Amino acid sequence: MSKYLNPKVDLTFKKVFGEHPNLVKSLLNALLPLPEGMEIVSVEYLTNETVPDNPGKKLSIVDVRCTDNYGRGFIVEMQSLWNGEFFARTLYNVAAMYSKQLDKGSAFERLREVYALALVNDDAFDYDGDDGYMQEFYIANKNHPDDIRKDLALIFVELPKYKPADRGNRAIKELWLRFLTEIDESTQSVDEALTDNPEINEALKIVQRSAYSDGDLYKYNDYRLEIMTQRNAMARERSEGREEGREEGREEGRVEGRAEALLATARTMKADGLPVDVIAKYTGIAVDEIVCL
Repeated sequence: MSKYLNPKVDLTFKKVFGEHPNLVKSLLNALLPLPEGMEIVSVEYLTNETVPDNPGKKLSIVDVRCTDNYGRGFIVEMQSLWNGEFFARTLYNVAAMYSKQLDKGSAFERLREVYALALVNDDAFDYDGDDGYMQEFYIANKNHPDDIRKDLALIFVELPKYKPADRGNRAIKELWLRFLTEIDESTQSVDEALTDNPEINEALKIVQRSAYSDGDLYKYNDYRLEIMTQRNAMARERSEGREEGREEGREEGRVEGRAEALLATARTMKADGLPVDVIAKYTGIAVDEIVCL
């Protein structure tokens, strides 16, 4: 029997980052590009706001929301699967949290930044070249690219693309990424670089199988089964879409081939001296087009 559970699953992710402010604070400080001297000192959890429906994929994303000592807002998401809707969903949630600040009667100048840290357990972006595992989205002026406004920040971390360059690196950023990518049901022993860090070690204890009841484990396995089902369904959709595209391409090729054959026939008939109206009758090609052949 495995010793650990996967921290990327709904139940364990919420346990680690939704119930332990010190751990979500550590994760955010480690992975977000916060301004120097503006690191998070403390966090306070928020209840989830209304999010847009994602039919058929409601279990694909779990998130934790909090604010910090500066009044900034944070959304930490674990996205088990990826499709085009998820970027829009993350942007919607960030914008909703940003605008909700005015519900408290604040003036516009008192609005604080909102960050989304989206941990994606899938391939999300297909950029040319090696752009790494982290993508940052802000508001930028197209005509003045250096004018970047970070009032809304979307930070996507593609976990499958992360590969530690130095497993001995004990920087907290590297340790959290290793925790998220290396710990799962197959883990029996853990590198001392992880256990030596107090925060990572605390997270490791939280995801130990022995800490969960039979009911918890049932929910855990049910979530994993649902994600696998969704992943297989999405793979089939992509495969069917590619096959449909290939079939459409073949059909277009056949249509173009028939058109070229008719034009070749019309040229031959015209060269043999047949009247233009007769050629049009038997080939279906317009008279004006035949005249120009």
